[in-house]
Amino acid sequence: MAQRARVACIIGDGFEDSEFRVPYDRLRSEGYQVDLIGAKAGQTIAGKAGREKLTAEKGIAEAKPDDYVALLIPGGYSPDHLRIDPRFVQFVKAFDAAQRPIAAVCHGPQLLITAGLVKGRTLTAWPTIQEDLRQLGAQVKDAEVVEDRNWITSRKPDDLEAFSDALVERLAQGARPGQGYPAGAEDQAAHP
Repeated sequence: MAQRARVACIIGDGFEDSEFRVPYDRLRSEGYQVDLIGAKAGQTIAGKAGREKLTAEKGIAEAKPDDYVALLIPGGYSPDHLRIDPRFVQFVKAFDAAQRPIAAVCHGPQLLITAGLVKGRTLTAWPTIQEDLRQLGAQVKDAEVVEDRNWITSRKPDDLEAFSDALVERLAQGARPGQGYPAGAEDQAAHP
């Protein structure tokens, strides 16, 4: 039996519960294995609203970007907590350097900011993060999903179905480790 393609989900305390649960469930229903990566394996991670309590399956020290076809970054307070740890920032940089899909929702782009990747890119985020992105030289679109090369970004929980659809569609186009985003994927395409 072939091993299922794996998606990395980096997550810390205070994540937005639905911004984890909706794409996680969608990816799993499509046959992807989603590995929950925290600061340490076995760490208990609590959602902001208290509906979700997760256990990190891997610690960031043992996670290798080459093992994954995509990276999921839920929003809430989690990205702000993760970006103070240089190991998470380096993990994001490695994904981007390999041109693997990065799906970030709400406050998720804070990790892209800390990684120094947003200048000249087109994306969306939670409204307060949109202004930070503009000030750092990003082009911001206020749309439910914005795709720019290997990035898929969304603004808020209301966008999660479209966000999950875009990620699953990108993966179905054949993104695999080492191949980056598929040829012909639209640069800077926005879904209204």
